[in-house]
Amino acid sequence: MDETKVSRIDEPTAGRVAVVGNGPTGQTTALLLARWGVPVTVLDTRPERDPIGSKSICQQRDVVDVWESVGAGARIADEGVTWATARTFYKDQELFSYTLTDPGRSPFPPFVNISQARTEQILDECIARRPLIDVRWGHEVVDVAQDDTGVVLTCRTPQGQVEVTADYAVACTGARGDRVRAALGVTFDGQSFDDLFLICDIKADLPGWANERRFYFDPPWNPGRQVLIHPCPDSTFRIDWQVPGDYDLAAEEESGALDERIRTVIGDRPYEIVWKSVYRFHARAVNRMRVGRVLLAGDSAHLVAPFGARGLNTGVFDAENAAWKLAYVLRGWADEELLDSYHDERHAATMENLEVTSATMDFLVPRTEEQRRRRRDILTRALTDPAAVAQVDSGRLSEPFWYVDSPLTTPNPSRPFTGRPPRGAVPPAGPGIIAPDVPISDPETQRTRFREIARDGFLLLTTDGVDTDAVSQAAAQAARGPVRLVRLADIDVTGALAEALAARPEEVWVIRPDAYVAAVLNAPSPAEVVSALQRAQGRRTVPAEDADQETLPADV
Repeated sequence: MDETKVSRIDEPTAGRVAVVGNGPTGQTTALLLARWGVPVTVLDTRPERDPIGSKSICQQRDVVDVWESVGAGARIADEGVTWATARTFYKDQELFSYTLTDPGRSPFPPFVNISQARTEQILDECIARRPLIDVRWGHEVVDVAQDDTGVVLTCRTPQGQVEVTADYAVACTGARGDRVRAALGVTFDGQSFDDLFLICDIKADLPGWANERRFYFDPPWNPGRQVLIHPCPDSTFRIDWQVPGDYDLAAEEESGALDERIRTVIGDRPYEIVWKSVYRFHARAVNRMRVGRVLLAGDSAHLVAPFGARGLNTGVFDAENAAWKLAYVLRGWADEELLDSYHDERHAATMENLEVTSATMDFLVPRTEEQRRRRRDILTRALTDPAAVAQVDSGRLSEPFWYVDSPLTTPNPSRPFTGRPPRGAVPPAGPGIIAPDVPISDPETQRTRFREIARDGFLLLTTDGVDTDAVSQAAAQAARGPVRLVRLADIDVTGALAEALAARPEEVWVIRPDAYVAAVLNAPSPAEVVSALQRAQGRRTVPAEDADQETLPADV
């Protein structure tokens, strides 16, 4: 491999990115950018961190893996409660349960339950160790201006109005980021649901409930509505009740009805309310996730109902997608057009989340008599008819989006995407799918997980029968940033990776810097390798039949 093509990702760049919002999405964006050597200024309206309530508690396996790349994932997994089983009940009878699968052999569990407040603390500690990240509390962004050279953020601070400049910005302002969305001229269309939801974090001893998620349709202790129960660390349980739109928490506390509500779930045992809140669900999305030099991420770009834990988890995937693409552009490894694919990929993910969660809400909170009858019929039949179970929607749990239709993905007819898999399952490895995480033994880096070596740039994984010299030369010609060629046989000492990929002879797997598979090439010519790499970097591709004449060095 041409050594000029292998660059250190932690060498600082001259460009700077402003991250607006210091919640989990903003924190993750900043940490990932710093990992790529990009200086970051983080702006937040609040005067300091406010660790109030558990908020988003369910962190999905692949999100924990993203956090591990910045030094936080293992800590979050170790401190949280892990679970792999989801149970669903109708009244007092269990309808079904399923265990979440792993396409590889990840060291992380399918889900980790830990309070958002604690997650933010751990991420803050990681940020404190990154000199490239400058955090500025008490900076409310009141205006956004940009031109061909950069972004100017006008901030209101206790000391007066200041301007912060950057080459690019990522807006992670959360659900209440109306001012920034207005400044960018994006819409935030959608709907709000009428019913309210009551959250109580209860500290109590509930044997047998510590390692599974429980969802109840129409339980005797919340007739006509739903209850969701999640385990959390320190013998704490998150209980969500669906309640009427006119629900009054203060009145229920004063009358003692809240205590009765809790005891109908946990029984006559001691408990402590750690946190409580009432909230309304929304389903909204911006029409554009890239506006010039500003990208929108997390709740500032999309709001979904939380059944399925698709809020915070989706924001982290936004962050990783934005970070590697901004880094590539700022380093000169990719043209600015690569940023268009941020909208293409993450807006498609948003639409998928809205479709999934809106269908769930239609089932949980039917708005017409026809929807109510259909739900009663499905739930009743599901008690005795296994065929009806598939129609019961208690929330499809968070999963990575599949970039099979992305402009960066090279399709392969021999590895077609078979559509959305059954709940709890994952699609087979292939173009547009995140690579499975599998134990490896890499003699060059001493790393022991496949995704660890996948996140340092573009990775070309070759199977037996591939002319690696020709592929290496083609990659050196096509890739302007870090690229590494690895033979599957050299790192897959147990055969686990070959099994997880269902690898075949004479294949070249092109893995993106966010561990997604950009292409699987069958016995490719050098021209096909060049075309796939250029496409994965957002560059105009030359047809493979013409690439030998136009893009390849003479000796390939």
